Amino acid sequence: MPDDHQLAAHAAAAAARLLLDLRRRHPEGGKALGARGDAESNALILELLRAARPDDGILSEESAPDPARLGERRVWIVDPLDGTREYCEPGRDDWAVHVALAVDGAPAAAAVALPARGELFSTPSPPLAAAPEGRLKILVSRSRPPALAERVAARLNAELAPMGSAGAKAMAVLRGEAHAYLHAGGMNEWDTCAPVGAALAAGLHASRIDGSPCVFNQADVKMPDLLICRPELAATLLAAIAAEAG
Repeated sequence: MPDDHQLAAHAAAAAARLLLDLRRRHPEGGKALGARGDAESNALILELLRAARPDDGILSEESAPDPARLGERRVWIVDPLDGTREYCEPGRDDWAVHVALAVDGAPAAAAVALPARGELFSTPSPPLAAAPEGRLKILVSRSRPPALAERVAARLNAELAPMGSAGAKAMAVLRGEAHAYLHAGGMNEWDTCAPVGAALAAGLHASRIDGSPCVFNQADVKMPDLLICRPELAATLLAAIAAEAG
């Protein structure tokens, strides 16, 4: 029986293989590919989780919500295809698979697969890479870059860089390709739980933009904002966010 970290990694890796194979067979991309990828990846991950942990709760973007999860201490939080838009565009690699376990509201195990890059980040996370050199680089949503990020970047003389999946952006910070990932304006628990779990385990700062911790398995699954950054930059970024959000 795998432990929780191994199970998260196994489920994310299996879904990654499925999604890559599906994409190879449909190189034209398009919305139909995205819908099929979401559904088939979700079915596979949930089958694996239920077989290994039948007593745990599950919250997945692609499944009807089960209110029984709110009474569970252990809940798997899944985004079977984060960055569906990017998955549907041939050649893009900024899409991901998220599988995480929240225990008492906090990430306890997490895996973020970046299938098109051949990468899998899972807890216990690898050591944090060195910070990138040069100007402060903040990753933002490709489709919904927040106005707040533009104001923070102006205050700190930072560069904004758009990217697709939340998991892709968080893991770019972990790899040392950017200093921070900032989002404000709407996400959900399945977008954030695995990236937050992997980031925290690697030694990054991960919080809401007011500095409070990210808490999961809530009745309202919305998590409208997020900051993941190098730990040495957290105070500076949070102060800039507070100044510009007020």
